[in-house]
Amino acid sequence: MAAFDIPVEALHTETGPGVYEVALRYDEALRMADKAALFKTAMKQLCARRGLSVTFMAKWNAQLPGSSGHLHQSLWRKGPEGDVPLFHDASASDKLSELARHYLGGQVALMPELTALYSPTINSYKRYVPGVWAPLTASWGHENRTCAIRAIPGGPASTRLEYRQTAADINPYVAIATCLAAGLWGIEHAVSPPKAASGDASRHEAGFAPLPRTLKEANALLASSANARELLGEGFVDHYVRTRDWEVRQYERSVSDWELKRYFEAI
Repeated sequence: MAAFDIPVEALHTETGPGVYEVALRYDEALRMADKAALFKTAMKQLCARRGLSVTFMAKWNAQLPGSSGHLHQSLWRKGPEGDVPLFHDASASDKLSELARHYLGGQVALMPELTALYSPTINSYKRYVPGVWAPLTASWGHENRTCAIRAIPGGPASTRLEYRQTAADINPYVAIATCLAAGLWGIEHAVSPPKAASGDASRHEAGFAPLPRTLKEANALLASSANARELLGEGFVDHYVRTRDWEVRQYERSVSDWELKRYFEAI
């Protein structure tokens, strides 16, 4: 990875057999998408050389937790004396600047209608089940891993937002562009986020908007989203919606192993 200019900050086991978390060092948005895409391809090649397989499915086994693909984000302003971080405010109780709050507010507000861009496959939605830290609501909180966005307060350079709705199966270009567009939309419109979650944000009584639980539902929300068309372009959204509609129709035609085991002899 070092030869590809993909610095790996951390590599450790995670929440299931054979599950590893890899933290890639941050970079500017487009370069980060390049690195994420190349990392996936390189990992498949390296594992194949050793007689192994690697998957970036969101949920490869119903009995095990899914595989996340979290996006850590912050905005910086380029200046003559170097880059200046914009998400930190030392005077705020949670160290988040007003700009960070508006960026966060835009992402939370648009999350349901943009979900198909963050969760692009049928399998993406198998990860959205209670109890495994995959978000079920358009929510945020301070160091709260049940939320779709975790605010991580720190020093000026380390204060950031972790977008947790995304899984390992993301198209990094689409997901990063969508995150950035939603956040900048929030700044442009001075969108205030809802109250931060305390406790389990997936509970119905927490009061957050539910996220779509299937690709079909998510794609319908995206197709009717005027915000998505304004931010990402009519041509892109129309094309993307058609590809996801095709994916859904192929799934609806398929006969799964679950159905065969459930019905083959019993019916």
